Amino acid sequence: MKSNTTTVEAYLAELTPEQRSVIEPVRQTILQHLPAGFVESFAWGMLSYEVPLARFPDTYNQQPLSYVALAAQKKHYSLYLMCVAYDEPAVAWLQAQFRQAGKKFDMGKSCLRFRKLDDLPLAVVAEVIQRYSVDEYIGYYQAMRREG
Repeated sequence: MKSNTTTVEAYLAELTPEQRSVIEPVRQTILQHLPAGFVESFAWGMLSYEVPLARFPDTYNQQPLSYVALAAQKKHYSLYLMCVAYDEPAVAWLQAQFRQAGKKFDMGKSCLRFRKLDDLPLAVVAEVIQRYSVDEYIGYYQAMRREG
């Protein structure tokens, strides 16, 4: 379910009440735990939390460096965790946290899929969101680019 809108507010306004009841608590968890320097925007058809180009313009696609993104899809919700996408120990930790919370872990490279709010352990999401400062994340991104 890709949105053609251009702002966070417009995206939230076009969600159904059911979708909003899932997206808003996840969004608030992200905003409450997002380290200073990351900003919320609307990009790629979803809520995006990123390093602004003014802070780090040297990205491979000349777009802000994406950290986390959140979207309502047709049949599920997606939480994109680029902050752990290529970090195998972090993904293993995340998977173990889901298992410990009794939740299903359904994640591709960076996309964590869930069907309802109760499927997502928000305390674990908060820990992941707090994982990197902007400077640490830029360093992680640069190291990943050198390796890839």
